[in-house]
Amino acid sequence: MSRFIEFQGGDVEAYLRSQEEKDLLRFITCGSVDDGKSTLIGRLLYEAKMLFEDQLSALEADSKRVGTQGGALDFALLVDGLSAEREQGITIDVAYRAFTTDKRKFIVADTPGHEQYTRNMATGASTADLAIILIDARKGVLTQTRRHSFIATLLGIKNIVVAVNKMDLMEYRRDVFEAIEADYRAFAKNLGLEDFTCIPLSALKGDNVIDPSEIMTWYHGPTLMAHLEGVPVGRESTDGAFRLPVQWVNRPNQAFRGFSGNVVSGIVKPGDEIRAVPSGRTSKVERIVTHDGDLTEAIAGQAVTLTLEDEIDISRGDVICAATSPLTVADKFETRILWMDDEEMLPGRPYLIKVGSLTIPGTFEAPKYKVNVNTLEHVAAKTLSLNEIGIVNIDLDRGIPFAPYGENRHLGSFIVIDRFSNNTVGMGLINFALRRASNIHWQAMDVHKASRAAKAGQKPTILWFTGLSGSGKSTIANMVEKRLHAAGHMTYLLDGDNVRHGLNKDLGFTDADRVENIRRVAEVSKLMVDAGLLVLVSFISPFRSERLMARELVGQGEFVEIFVDTPLAVAETRDVKGLYAKARRGEIKNFTGIDSDYEVPEKPELRLDTTKMSPEEAAQAIITHLTRSGRLTPDIPVIDPPGFQ
Repeated sequence: MSRFIEFQGGDVEAYLRSQEEKDLLRFITCGSVDDGKSTLIGRLLYEAKMLFEDQLSALEADSKRVGTQGGALDFALLVDGLSAEREQGITIDVAYRAFTTDKRKFIVADTPGHEQYTRNMATGASTADLAIILIDARKGVLTQTRRHSFIATLLGIKNIVVAVNKMDLMEYRRDVFEAIEADYRAFAKNLGLEDFTCIPLSALKGDNVIDPSEIMTWYHGPTLMAHLEGVPVGRESTDGAFRLPVQWVNRPNQAFRGFSGNVVSGIVKPGDEIRAVPSGRTSKVERIVTHDGDLTEAIAGQAVTLTLEDEIDISRGDVICAATSPLTVADKFETRILWMDDEEMLPGRPYLIKVGSLTIPGTFEAPKYKVNVNTLEHVAAKTLSLNEIGIVNIDLDRGIPFAPYGENRHLGSFIVIDRFSNNTVGMGLINFALRRASNIHWQAMDVHKASRAAKAGQKPTILWFTGLSGSGKSTIANMVEKRLHAAGHMTYLLDGDNVRHGLNKDLGFTDADRVENIRRVAEVSKLMVDAGLLVLVSFISPFRSERLMARELVGQGEFVEIFVDTPLAVAETRDVKGLYAKARRGEIKNFTGIDSDYEVPEKPELRLDTTKMSPEEAAQAIITHLTRSGRLTPDIPVIDPPGFQ
């Protein structure tokens, strides 16, 4: 016990100063269910004397209540804080605990073992310097052992400790330990993980946790604590150049303007030349400001505010770099994605991508492949499901300053957010920018959208008809186009069935294929709007995300959502193709309204209740809206039909 701090009086300031000067190791414990992760952390906290007397009393009482063998302390109860965790005997959420020894400070994350909580494990691993992979000596290397090892290496953790736990239940046998070590080493070789430390221990009994085991005398390596105290700290960037992502433009008054953030790599000093990315503007550092006063230099890991000699435009999300080594800017990347949501990733669907302090829209392409974490085999995939990992290209709405994750984890990682639920649904790591991000540019044209539209006497617009199959979308759209054409307007009608005969004939009716179907049609519609046309799009388009994506492709006021509102029962009575009947019999899968959802528009420009108005009246309502909103020359009669909203 003498190795741990027991402060009992003396120079308080000197003691506190000594604590501040210690370095910090962040590590995680992970592995399969019931490998003893919580017990191991509880043992470390207990041995480090980080428990108050009331905590120790509560632990003793809880241990008696759960009936531990021989009245021993159940150290897992120190970490499993949720009632559900205690009831089930498992870890559900990530639990963070801090403790200190006389050599180092520690923050440990106890992560879940269940496969369904793999996303929680990845969250804990994202900030860790070291990972302890626990293996139950009775079970050996399991699926979750491989999964967690893969995620740890994927996230760039270089220091791996394989802790073979519960050796007491295997009579502390050397052959058991060596067989597990050999099995893990064979798997780790495929990961490119050559250097790791393997330690036999018993978290419950304390063998090789703090002090060397008196029984496993055949083991001559370090104890777990000795290794944790001696391992090098930090996952610094391999790019040593100075980088500071701007989190906040600090402007308390007119006399001060600074740029606040954490230094993520390199060193900066007053007088250093810097370049702001993406603007490319340059200046020199005037001051390095902190709450405790100005610094003569700032290094990676420090939170500071920089003031500059020149007034240049820098915003939240920009990165201040060394002038001689600025970051690259790109908007298209190859990435590694861990999907963390129950609903699968849908290529082509717009998501929000949060990179540092920036949040911008982006879309994924279909995965190049996903990884079987058991065999590391590359498997063909059209999408990613919960806990799956794949290589996916991503397209952002605008360029961002970045570094590959292997060079700088702060500038090469991001999270994926659902635009409607605001849930975090995935995390990603940037491999590299795609060449087309810098090789493809918009070509300026002398004949543009405004000149084409003026000649046609109309404001180019997408008229997006959405509703259930059989609602009357195509019938109404066809009537509208006939009236517009007769009045001399330039139009084109894109119909769902017609497009699937050509442009989208390779797509099926899964959610992923439906998203891609709408994405392609939306892009074609955008080109037709640029040509100055009135584009009528008649598609079920069941998902709000894709309708929003289509709207955002064109300018303000160039999209009219028309909800052809027909109850399912009414739509079925108009089932001239017999599709609903087939879907009811199970002959057609993923049919909207039957076994696939239709998300009703929340605020369409037009809602047409076809139980109260005829197709002719609905068509007239659309013409009236187009005329009154200034999209047409007023040469078509304006009539408000019954049932029009």
